[in-house]
Amino acid sequence: MAFTAKDVQALREKTGVGMMDCKKALTEADGNVDKAMEILREKGLASAAKKASRAAAEGTVAAFSTADASALVEINCETDFVGKNPEFVGLANAIAKTVATVKPADLDALNAATIADGTLSVADALQELFLKIRENMKLRRFALVEGKAVSYIHAGGTVGVLVEFDTDDATAAKDEFIAMGKNVAMQVAAMSPEYLAKEDISADELAKMKSIIIDSSLNKADTLPKPILVELCTKCCAEKLWSDEDIAAYEEQKNNKFLFNFLSKEAVAKLAELAVAGKEKYVENKIFAGAVDGRLKKQLKEVCLLEQEFVRADLFEGNVGGYVADVAKKLGADIKVKKFVRFAKGEGLEKKVDDFAAEIASMVK
Repeated sequence: MAFTAKDVQALREKTGVGMMDCKKALTEADGNVDKAMEILREKGLASAAKKASRAAAEGTVAAFSTADASALVEINCETDFVGKNPEFVGLANAIAKTVATVKPADLDALNAATIADGTLSVADALQELFLKIRENMKLRRFALVEGKAVSYIHAGGTVGVLVEFDTDDATAAKDEFIAMGKNVAMQVAAMSPEYLAKEDISADELAKMKSIIIDSSLNKADTLPKPILVELCTKCCAEKLWSDEDIAAYEEQKNNKFLFNFLSKEAVAKLAELAVAGKEKYVENKIFAGAVDGRLKKQLKEVCLLEQEFVRADLFEGNVGGYVADVAKKLGADIKVKKFVRFAKGEGLEKKVDDFAAEIASMVK
């Protein structure tokens, strides 16, 4: 079956694939447009398979909400340029809408689902876009919240957040609630908490956090409580564990708050060595234990969302939990934060590093 330049152009408009590829596909299909489209898809799958091993750590995070569900998705690609491509971003938004409406159980179910406002499956929609862009793309993960949630997308898809709340329908519809939810989501995006509240941290995790604080405190001699530090310095002097220069420096500067400026690195290292060796004894020391508990409380305020200092001090001075409670009081409602989800584009993925100098050098050899 013969075909014309108009047929090639029509196929290109349908698929977005280059003119030469369209012409080759029509030639192979004897001018049958449907068969040519199938040939392009098959070749695209083969090409995608070849590129699947290439690093895809760029991309975007998208969100979508319906009346009863909210979704967050991350799609990765190879370059930041493609990550900002309107078609790529549009596909991410469509997949987020699919998650919120279809409510798939996992990635396999999502890939098999018909994409929102379309006729293709999500997997096929990704493949169609690959045919146009020719860059490795992966639907990496999604989160679905069924209930009242507020989303926030930072910097055009660099970070996405969903925060789920427990409140009544009337409160959830109020502008004040939505603004509060957005502010909490922005807090999550900016401060990257690990837990909702300290009650969500298991006993084993707390014990591990405390153990790390103990070890780091013992290894940093200049932060040791003064009685322990004096004891260790006295031991180093009495047993000549330090050089004569360090012993003399200590005797002269022991009441100076900048004592460590006068001790050698070796002397400071010896103090840490002795402190670690005496760990069993020092963890029972009330002063040391108090200092460790203080550092643990400080760390909990950093890793727990509701304990974090609210970044919008212009709206509320206090922690995030206090801010939510303040808004709830003003609205005369009961509002609780149930959970949050935070996706940062490409987090944990290996990024491609281009060494253009090495590439050019290899070309001229």
